[in-house]
Amino acid sequence: MSQLSQHPQHRLDHAPLPPRSNGALTGALLDGGDGSITTDLRGLGRLAEFPAHATVLSEGESARTLFRIIDGKIMLSKLLPDGRRQIYEILGPDEVFGITPTSRYHSSAEALTPVRVMGYDRSVVDRSLPLKLLLVEQLKAQVCGLHDHALLLGRKSAVERVASFIFDLVPADARQPNGHHPVPAGSGLVRVPMTRLEIADYLGLTLETVSRVFSQLKRDGVLAYDRADSLMQVNLRRLKPLTGTY
Repeated sequence: MSQLSQHPQHRLDHAPLPPRSNGALTGALLDGGDGSITTDLRGLGRLAEFPAHATVLSEGESARTLFRIIDGKIMLSKLLPDGRRQIYEILGPDEVFGITPTSRYHSSAEALTPVRVMGYDRSVVDRSLPLKLLLVEQLKAQVCGLHDHALLLGRKSAVERVASFIFDLVPADARQPNGHHPVPAGSGLVRVPMTRLEIADYLGLTLETVSRVFSQLKRDGVLAYDRADSLMQVNLRRLKPLTGTY
């Protein structure tokens, strides 16, 4: 039984959104209305917090709630009948998930880090034009991201896939300091929020291949790290050409 199954107060999708709480802490529903939401949207949703590795929603469950990330990272995945998993999207602040044309979620969402999400009941979304517009605008950018990921899975080599994954973890200001097609800064620090197995499931590779590529990049001086879960020093000038994109 998952952690959230034991603590149903985390879930926003099994029942109508509950009434406002009185100063609840982590793990319970909180008052909505963070500063990044416009006045027209204030109060339409409820804020919930999830610990790292918690399941926010599961594939096949009744889809009663749409979500927008406030803080942290979420990964979306699908399972094949034999247990093989494809992680197809990694989402961060302001990005949305739980949107489906049917009455059930078509994928699972898991917290990679501690996260805060705003949950909106589907009936509320149907009645709110400003909220619909917010979701549509965000989904435009996410669809482009999925196109890039399809290119990665369909045409890039194992080294290019891992290099692209690491490069995307580098803060944007370090990756693009001098304009639209810049020469990246010499180095940057990144923390990889996923296990090697999760990276393999995201990049369509085996665990052994991912581990081998990380070791190769470390030997070649592209990466420097002590442990797989520690901060990595990245040589951006050497990493960028390996992505196969730039």
